[in-house]
Amino acid sequence: MGLKVYNTLSKHKEQLLSKVPQQMKIYTCGPTTYNYIHLGNARPLVIFDTIRRYLEYKGYRVTYIQNFTDIDDKIINRAKEENMDPLDLADKYIGEYFRDADALRVKRADVHPRASEHIPEMLEMVKKLYEKGVAYEEGGDVYFSVRNFRGYGKLSGRSLEEMMAGARIGVDERKRDPLDFVLWKAAKPGEPAWESPWGMGRPGWHLECSAMSIKYLGFSFDIHGGGSDLIFPHHENEIAQAEAYTGSAPFARYWIHNGFVTVDQEKMSKSLGNFFIVRDLLQEWAPEILRFFLLSIHYSSPLDYGPGSLKSARKSYNRLANTLELLDSITDGKQDAAVGRLSKEAEAFRDRIASYVAKFEKAMDDDFNTALGLAALYDMGREINAFINNKDFVPTPAVIHVLIQVRQCYHNLLDTLGLLPGEKRELGPEYLEGIREIALSLKDRGDLLPPSLPQEPQEMLDILIKVRQEARARKDFQLSDQLRDALKKEGVILEDTPRGTRWRLV
Repeated sequence: MGLKVYNTLSKHKEQLLSKVPQQMKIYTCGPTTYNYIHLGNARPLVIFDTIRRYLEYKGYRVTYIQNFTDIDDKIINRAKEENMDPLDLADKYIGEYFRDADALRVKRADVHPRASEHIPEMLEMVKKLYEKGVAYEEGGDVYFSVRNFRGYGKLSGRSLEEMMAGARIGVDERKRDPLDFVLWKAAKPGEPAWESPWGMGRPGWHLECSAMSIKYLGFSFDIHGGGSDLIFPHHENEIAQAEAYTGSAPFARYWIHNGFVTVDQEKMSKSLGNFFIVRDLLQEWAPEILRFFLLSIHYSSPLDYGPGSLKSARKSYNRLANTLELLDSITDGKQDAAVGRLSKEAEAFRDRIASYVAKFEKAMDDDFNTALGLAALYDMGREINAFINNKDFVPTPAVIHVLIQVRQCYHNLLDTLGLLPGEKRELGPEYLEGIREIALSLKDRGDLLPPSLPQEPQEMLDILIKVRQEARARKDFQLSDQLRDALKKEGVILEDTPRGTRWRLV
């Protein structure tokens, strides 16, 4: 069947064929960096990261670009509130973005271009549009003339008449037409500004993505993605200015848009005040739980968030993680060597596992349906659990050989969705002071600690975990809870599992 995807541009599902065989070029709109990201912002990050991962799983060499909008009215206004330079504020929140995106297992793009670093490319585009008569200048602002671009509205499906009916005439009296949009803004006092043929100014929001995607991917690249709220006007305007600039089409061959995260059926957004900051959610929930929730239904559908959403996601995710843990416990340290013949039951098991892999791929090939992909993993997990937990199970070398292969396959599919359980990491030196303070709080209980404390934060944490395990063994739950809560405040989460206590970073 091959890969199929719903293309917002064509309004139907079609074969996903890359311009260059086995290479896929993708551009996605990144955040406007004036605050921490919320769960609604995180959905496109996770969705398009998963699409990227699956294409790589299928053997594509993917070039992935995701921008940062670091020049914008929201950034300028927030910078005034915090008495900061706007570009410094943007830089701060780019760093905070990476902290959250890394936690959510979002792979970093090949390039994360910033608008402020691509002014020459944007000015070149505006100059050419101006020379072609598709743009005009009024009072230092440069506008794109929508009626001079045939085909405006082809992405959103809106006619000019429909857009005129909803246009807010009078918002900007310098426009020749209410439908026109700004390419270059004249500078206001105190704002970041760059020289241009029309005086000091800064780029309009829509301009940056057209200029940067063409620079890094070339014209007519494979996939452009973003949230469905960007279809109009942002992506519509991107198409207009890019295709008018080059004189050809299409700007991007496939357009993929994810649905909103809603709260009580209303879009989650900062302006409505009904948003949940990812950083706050990570204080309570493991990153893989948030990611699982965001992948639990098809990307194009609205995803409603409520009080029990993450509890339900954790319960469902644990089924997947427990299966991997069971496979780890059976195969850990075993030699991968097929010795002897498989029983008919083991052969049938192996064949059923292969059918679930095919089911997973069929789901993902059909417009990246992660909900059905997860259903295939549940079926695979039930098969694995039933086989290993059967009273007649015998871990012969031949069976272990099969299970090692199954474990690798199951691991790869979880990794394709970015859903591998959190792995243990070494603590960095920035954790030393906080971890040491927790240890010193136990100084009146000298019997719990070694005579001298180590100077490495990881070694210190290992001691505290051991102290807590001993406290739990003698039912000193007050001390056990005290240590768990203190470590959480330092950004270290302890999780008690059947195979012992593991830790992860917030």
